[in-house]
Amino acid sequence: MRLSLLLAAVCAATGAGPALARSPVGDALQRPALVVKAPQRAVLLAAAQAGARTVAVGERGIVALSDDRGATWRQAPSPVSVTLTMVRFADEQHGVAVGHGGTVLTSDDAGASWRLRLDGRRLAEIAKAAATTPEAQRDAERLLADGPDKPFLDVLQWDAKRLLAVGAYGLAFYSDDGGERWTPWMDRLPNPKALHWYVARRAGDTLLLAGEQGLLARSLDGGRSFQPMHSPYAGSWFAGELRADGQTVLAGLRGNVWRSTDGGTQWTQLASPVPATITAMAVDASGGLLLASQAGAVLRLQGDALVPLKAPPVPMPSALLPLQGGPLLTLGVAGVVPVDAGALQ
Repeated sequence: MRLSLLLAAVCAATGAGPALARSPVGDALQRPALVVKAPQRAVLLAAAQAGARTVAVGERGIVALSDDRGATWRQAPSPVSVTLTMVRFADEQHGVAVGHGGTVLTSDDAGASWRLRLDGRRLAEIAKAAATTPEAQRDAERLLADGPDKPFLDVLQWDAKRLLAVGAYGLAFYSDDGGERWTPWMDRLPNPKALHWYVARRAGDTLLLAGEQGLLARSLDGGRSFQPMHSPYAGSWFAGELRADGQTVLAGLRGNVWRSTDGGTQWTQLASPVPATITAMAVDASGGLLLASQAGAVLRLQGDALVPLKAPPVPMPSALLPLQGGPLLTLGVAGVVPVDAGALQ
């Protein structure tokens, strides 16, 4: 499973059940991240480019910045010490990070500073106020009773204003003003079992959400409506990419990697050299697809098969970030581990 859920006390990495263990996070939502000497060696779960700057996030609210392509790193202040699971930037300045405790942070200065926009307590109150059916009311009451313990696991960012954060137990919250106000989207998503959303991707007006037990949903109108999609297997999806040409690649447990070129009507399974869970996926500068497995291998998609790169294993990778013309950064329990450009040839 995804490393972010392992750190959330999930039975992850083993392929065991996806149930999330619950633990109090209220204090961590009010406590700034502890300053560490080497943030690049912390457990880091995601990274993004803010122009020429690299921004990485991970455990205990740590945000690490590099302005020299990963050669040196410094820590940026963060208002929370909960684990951050994903970060994205819409442009050189405007970014969003999400994580445990229903956390959403935004930055308008390339990651140098962050503002708390949403947390688990507030999202429960928003869900209760927006509930219009007995079922929605019950779900909102459950969120309130559980406390701020549920993580966001991925986030979409159209621009500096429009955000969609998704995560555990079907959480989905949308903002069109940069995080000032939020609207629950759980009622518009085909997820009656409130399964976890692990993956959110966008290409133009097409949105793709993927999660546990083969859960798939797609919107063709920018999120105004969603339709369920047929899944080619019943396991959980932990990584994916939605290409501008309509090609979709999704990956998950035991080396399952599937590709569709027709919007999800038909799927082809891609050959994987080892039946290890795929934990990360990214598109490189040439448009090629790179993947990482729980076993530590970094792989390239060639034709209908995944081919391992000639690089040392990476300890439990959680994310990949290819840098233009230069190293591929892997992130995980060992922090930032670069893969030499020669191995990418």
